[in-house]
Amino acid sequence: MSHCDCGATAGPLGVCADYYHGVLSEEQRHPRMYRWHAVVVCAYLLQHPSGGPDAYLEGQYRLLQFYADKGLDALTRLQAHRVARNNHRARAAADPRPLAPYAPLPATRPAGGFRATFSDLPFHDGSFVADGHAAYGHRIDTIARATLETYGSPPRRETTKARPPKRG
Repeated sequence: MSHCDCGATAGPLGVCADYYHGVLSEEQRHPRMYRWHAVVVCAYLLQHPSGGPDAYLEGQYRLLQFYADKGLDALTRLQAHRVARNNHRARAAADPRPLAPYAPLPATRPAGGFRATFSDLPFHDGSFVADGHAAYGHRIDTIARATLETYGSPPRRETTKARPPKRG
C-alpha cells in the first residue's frame, strides 16, 4: 500500500489528494456539501502543506481555529464578508481582526500522525454523501479537529459570557 504525504495509508480511491479532488468535484453537485468547502480546503492544506503556498497556511490555520471556536455558520458569514471586502469595487483591505485572537501557525509542522485524514472518508455509490450530509459534515469536522490537535492548537475557547449573579 502507498502512503500519503501526511503519513496516512492510501484508501480505496488512492491517497488524500485523490479524495480531496473528489470532494471538490462533488461539492459542485451538492450545495449542502459545499458549505464545508472552506473547512475542507484549510484542513487539507494544513495536513498537506506542500500542496499550496506557504504564505497562506497562517491564515488557513487561523480560519480552522475560528471554525472550531465559532462553528460553520460563523465561518460562512466571515468568508462572505471577506469575499465582499475583496470585491474590486469595495477597495477595502482584508480585515485581520476576526482572526487576531487565534494562535499563529507553529514554526514546526507535524510530520503526519493525524487521527483522521481525507483518505479515511467513506466513498459509497459514487458519493462522499451517500449516507447523508450530516454524516459527511461530522466527518469533515473530525478531520478539521484532528488537524488542529496534531498542530497543537489550543482547545476550543469558551464563548459564553459570564452571567451576573442572581439577586436573592
